[in-house]
Amino acid sequence: MADVRIGCQTFTWEMLGEGFNGRPDDLLDAIAAGGYGGIEITDTMIGAYGSQPEAFARALDARGLALVAFTFSSASGFTEIDEVERDLEAARRWADFAARFPGAVLSMGSATVMSTGPRDEKFRIAAEVYNRAAEIGRVAGIEVAVHPSSHHDTLLFDRADYDALFKLLDPASVGWVPDTGHILRGGMDMLDTLRTHAARIRYLHLKDVDATGTWAMLGRGACDVPAVIAEAAKAPGFNGWLVLEEESEEAASDPARAVRTNRETMRRFVS
Repeated sequence: MADVRIGCQTFTWEMLGEGFNGRPDDLLDAIAAGGYGGIEITDTMIGAYGSQPEAFARALDARGLALVAFTFSSASGFTEIDEVERDLEAARRWADFAARFPGAVLSMGSATVMSTGPRDEKFRIAAEVYNRAAEIGRVAGIEVAVHPSSHHDTLLFDRADYDALFKLLDPASVGWVPDTGHILRGGMDMLDTLRTHAARIRYLHLKDVDATGTWAMLGRGACDVPAVIAEAAKAPGFNGWLVLEEESEEAASDPARAVRTNRETMRRFVS
């Protein structure tokens, strides 16, 4: 466990919507002050740095942070056939951006149902986008991974959904970012799911929920954090990053304090 590193995801602030009036530098300051070694930032929160990778690299270096991953999503939910080429253009843009940061992963948001139509066709379109994006990542020199979600209208809610998508994805090129909160909300057997798809794991999102599936602060819900970390650490492609992402009511009232509390909680499990 000596090589495990702790990062923080910026969605904790993004979920505030218009309630967040800060800048990307405010996120970097809060995450560095919280004791984290890395950041996973989204296309929504990158701001002006999205066209200035060198400036972003300097901002990270000044705070002792690494870029763990860059995450992007699409209004298409990656399931609309007419938007495939547009989604791949976004993948190309962000792959080029993330390639400036050694070891960073390009994380793609969850396939989501945005219109009527057969679910099998939605899976097929999502798989095409993810597979082709992974090839774009290969050319750029970075890994691409999928981050399933349990949020509204997700195509990837339960174990059957995960298995259906992964069956269509190139096992050699498309990775996976398991998210403990979303796995629990999908009613899955956590450890069996991690073991079954271990070869795809690139890094891990740690979140917690209570018995009803309501978001909870890390360590206060149903997630067996030590068991999950131990399982992920066995994965052959795991890069060592544990990324904490908080979506509870505590985070909604004070994101900086919530992520700082989670970092302290993690010290019980990883120094």
